[in-house]
Amino acid sequence: MKKGAIAGLGCLGISLIGLLVLALAIGSFAYTFNNTAVEYEADAKTAWSNVESSYQRRNDLIGNLVKTVQGAADFERGTLKDVIEARAKATSVNIDANNLTAENMAQFQQAQSGLTGALSKLMVVVERYPDLKANQNFLELQSQLEGTENRINVARDRFNEKVNIYDIHTTKFPGKLFAGWFGFEEMARYKADPGSENAPDVDFDF
Repeated sequence: MKKGAIAGLGCLGISLIGLLVLALAIGSFAYTFNNTAVEYEADAKTAWSNVESSYQRRNDLIGNLVKTVQGAADFERGTLKDVIEARAKATSVNIDANNLTAENMAQFQQAQSGLTGALSKLMVVVERYPDLKANQNFLELQSQLEGTENRINVARDRFNEKVNIYDIHTTKFPGKLFAGWFGFEEMARYKADPGSENAPDVDFDF
């Protein structure tokens, strides 16, 4: 075999080895990227479940609060009805963790805000009922609601933190090139209504 042919085969072999090394490097990166993205996505979904769990706890507490208020004589039924209806709507709006779109989250927030508004009105009316404000069960529910509102704020913040980690991983180059191949899409963050970062005023210590 001529030296030129041998040299050509040698160059071809080197080229093939180079391509193989490159392919292995890309495959290794894609493997690592995918597994990390799966982990970050799962963390974000779990964080969202914690958000919903906190809101569910609030809904349960409000249900108990309604039962306590219903026992008060001559309590304003219209206000109580608004809370009951708002609670039913808020409870019915849930989001599949696999479908955390901005639209779905806005719908969820709207329902929760409606309940917050109805609850605030209820609390204003309660001021006219000294016996109800002094009710031990009512005071305990008040305390639990305050604590739950704080838990909701913490859960929402943690969810956004997890989403941020996931989004950075899947949108930063070169990961962005692989995100589409593996079906990873940007996740929506929780955007609360202005002022909702503050827990509703449910203080009855007059």
